[in-house]
Amino acid sequence: MSEQEITPTTWEETPEGHKAGFVSLVGRPNAGKSTLFNAFMRQKLAIVTPSPQTTRNRQLGIVTQPDYQVIFVDTPGLMKPRHKLDEYMVNVAAEALNDADVVVWVVDASEEPGTGDEIISRQLAALGPHTPVILAMNKADRLTAEEVLPRTEAFRALLPNAPWILFSATEGNGRDELWQMILNALPEGPRYYPADQITDLFIRDLAAELIREQIMLQLREEVPYGTAVVVDEFKERENGVIYISANIFVERDSHKRILIGAKGKQLQQIGTAARQEIETLTESKVFLDLWVKVEPKWRRDEKVLRRLGYSVVE
Repeated sequence: MSEQEITPTTWEETPEGHKAGFVSLVGRPNAGKSTLFNAFMRQKLAIVTPSPQTTRNRQLGIVTQPDYQVIFVDTPGLMKPRHKLDEYMVNVAAEALNDADVVVWVVDASEEPGTGDEIISRQLAALGPHTPVILAMNKADRLTAEEVLPRTEAFRALLPNAPWILFSATEGNGRDELWQMILNALPEGPRYYPADQITDLFIRDLAAELIREQIMLQLREEVPYGTAVVVDEFKERENGVIYISANIFVERDSHKRILIGAKGKQLQQIGTAARQEIETLTESKVFLDLWVKVEPKWRRDEKVLRRLGYSVVE
């Protein structure tokens, strides 16, 4: 994986009938968007945890074949904002809707549709006929045979004109059929990105996300939601080892103590697991240096949010 510049291509470089476009994966938190994103990419680019609101930023995953280029956009879950960080995430998801050539509405079919699903369905209906929307009912593996019909009918009623599919992002059932539905909905056009590019993120950004993923996996309750990770230094040494220095920001001194743990053991466990994930990503040895800092109420402060990489508009 390389950190390369985006270079637009031309019609002449793609065959007649070539398809290309942006496919936004949207839905409520924890519906399985990032799991589906990684499955379509055939590698781990988006972090995945059992906790809702794991995804904070828009992330691109680019799949290129001779006759098409699919640009998946993984988005934060659509929800009612509680603070400035939530507002940022909702705005990111809304922008992805407006810029999409195809929208895949990922819902958790293991639960009855809720108020959040009803709100999202109205947003999607407002996009109009020029933006195809696919209703992708995820977690089919959790449904009993008796639940399938009433559950699919309940979700279909929210967006009656949308083509739909019941599938499982984790088990793979119906995933190939969903892929074909997406290809069929793509418009014709040239590539937006070079054929060998798979994302628009730098490796240092992916490394920060992998560190945050381990915080969310290993810690419980409110602490993970009040953390942000910023990579300060990322460089390859002469011996081929990648050195990464990252700051983990928390909102309270008590959160800092929990994250570090007794004699630093918790932070060490987080660092070890994150380092292994980064090594898999980079296919290189990694030396990971983690620091924990307190930034009170950073999720509610627009200036601090911007400093931490969240482009909040005043």
